[in-house]
Formats: sequence, C-alpha cells, structure tokens
Amino acid sequence: MSIAVSNTIGLVAISLFIVLTLSYLGKLLKYPDLVKHEFSHPVIGSFFGTVGISILLLSSVISSYSADAQLVVWAIGTAVTLALSVIMISRLLNGSAAPTSVVPSWLIAGVGSLDIVVTGGGLTAAWTHEVNLLAAAIGGVSAIVFFVMIFSRLVHHEPLAEAMRPSKMILVAPFAVGFIAYVNLVQKVDMFAALLFYFALFLFVIISWRLVVRPAPFSPSWWGIGFPMAALSNSALVYASAVGGEILGAIAVLLLFLLTVSIVVLSIRTLYNLIVRRV
Repeated sequence: MSIAVSNTIGLVAISLFIVLTLSYLGKLLKYPDLVKHEFSHPVIGSFFGTVGISILLLSSVISSYSADAQLVVWAIGTAVTLALSVIMISRLLNGSAAPTSVVPSWLIAGVGSLDIVVTGGGLTAAWTHEVNLLAAAIGGVSAIVFFVMIFSRLVHHEPLAEAMRPSKMILVAPFAVGFIAYVNLVQKVDMFAALLFYFALFLFVIISWRLVVRPAPFSPSWWGIGFPMAALSNSALVYASAVGGEILGAIAVLLLFLLTVSIVVLSIRTLYNLIVRRV
C-alpha cells in the first residue's frame, strides 16, 4: 500500500514538473523580455534555482524505475544547479545589490548545491563522489555566507515586506538539507550532524512562532515554507532512526504531520484563490 502511494505521488510530481516546464517555456517564447527581466531580478531571479533542485529531486523518484535513468537525470540536475549557482553568485559580486534585496530566497543557490549531495549520495558511479564533494563545498560555504548576510539584513535594516515574511522559513533549509547531505557523505550520524539538525529545529520553532503570533496574509510566498519543512521532517526521521528514543520519534512524527497539514492547507487556499479570481 505504502509503495503504491509513494509511486502515485512520484508520478504526480513528474507530471507537475512537465506541465510547469512546458508552461514556462511557452511564457519564454511569448514574452522573452519578461523572462529575461525575471531572471536578472535580484529577488525573483533566485527562484530559478528551484529548476535544478526539482530535477535533482525527480532523479530520486525515477530511481524506483531505473538506476541508469536516475544517473542521467541527476547529472542533468547537477549541471543545471551548478551553472545557476555560478551565475547567481557571480552576479552578486558585481556589488550593485541594495540591502533591501538581500532576502531569504538568496539561500536557494546554496541549498541547491547541497541537494546534489542529498540526491546523489547513494550513487555508485566512481565520478559521482568527487562531484558530491564539490557540491558540498560550494553549497556549504555559500549557504553560510548567505545566511550571515540575510540575518544581518533582517536585524539591521527594514523588515521584509508583509507578503514575504513566510519566506523566512527558508533560513531553516541550509541546516536541514545540510544535515542530510552531510550524513550522505560520511554515511553516519555523528555530533556535527546532530548540531546541524538541532539548529535547524531551533530556527523552525522561532520562525513558526513568529508566523503564528503575527500571521502574514496569504500569498504565493507561503509556499516557501514547504521545502524547508520537508527537509526538516526528513532530517528528523533520519536522526530519530539513527539515535532512537520516543521523544525524537515524536518530534519526527509531529514535523511530518505539520508538513502534511501545511501542504493541504496551502493547496486548498491556492485553488480557492484561482477559482475566485477566474469567477
């Protein structure tokens, strides 16, 4: 039963990726200048990194059907992710970024490189190990640098726009994803891995509490909480499985429950808004 559910979700994910890819290609053909503007935008441009991340995650879905296909898709996702990381980071070195443009979505470039290790840590091809080390180096260091820059901006400059406040949850991602990537590299849960997990959990509690106490109006930016929560839930399951204990198991189950509820609520609200606007 669980395998059937997993396969169904995987097929839905692949279908959605194809639909979204074709839709954006249509937008590129019809409005090339608009897409160029979005790509070069200091805030919106960061979200192009999700393209590579999506391909990498799909490689894990495809692994259930073909190991060779998984390797090919992973290689494509790796190339796209590293290329986008180079472009995004090189662009920032131009020195023209305003303090208000420093937003949590900047972390996507670093987290994307870490996802290479998350999805490729179990590959057996000889060349993949060095690629994983390269990705871990790029993702780990750049995520730390961007985290410090973003945290400094949130403390010393004007707050994020109300609609962007949910994107603060992205701050959890480098540590949650970093935990999984690190465990995949060293093949064990050690003290450093535990530190990454607990700091991710610490940030999640703080950011969640702030969003509960002062909720932001619903907007597409609320979807920014999904990926960090999924990464933290996965980290909690891995950590609880390795360390054991009822409390850790309960935390993992709670996080998975919160993730499921969040995705369901966001899906319903998004569909409702689309229907209302059409009507």
